[in-house]
Amino acid sequence: MRVLVVDDEELMAAAIAEGLRQEAFAVDVAHDGAEVLDRLAVGGYDVVILGLPRVRGDEVCRRIVAAGTGVRVLMLSVFVSDADRIAGLRVGADDHLAKPFAFAELVARVRALGSVSAHSGAQGQPQLVETVNAPGHRLP
Repeated sequence: MRVLVVDDEELMAAAIAEGLRQEAFAVDVAHDGAEVLDRLAVGGYDVVILGLPRVRGDEVCRRIVAAGTGVRVLMLSVFVSDADRIAGLRVGADDHLAKPFAFAELVARVRALGSVSAHSGAQGQPQLVETVNAPGHRLP
């Protein structure tokens, strides 16, 4: 699974990236919105961990979603109010995790988002598999 870690705090981005690499993820790092959009234009990412300040992070998330790549977005922020988390989800994030966080939880969330991405179509829409007439499958 390919992950792009985005954080304007270089030490934070490096620490997250190294931890994810130890969990067998292929990880790249970016530090600003323009770099994120350039890397996504090349393609190949399953999940973006977006740890930019709120206003910039929201705008980058909107652009990621508008690009229609199907990449999943996990927002990281120091904003912990329900309203802030909801705002991130409203701009298109798939998940939100507040800093500080347990690294094991971050890994679990990335795996879950990557699993959704792996089972999605080209535009990030879930693919439906016809099983009604498949041998051995019966509707309840």
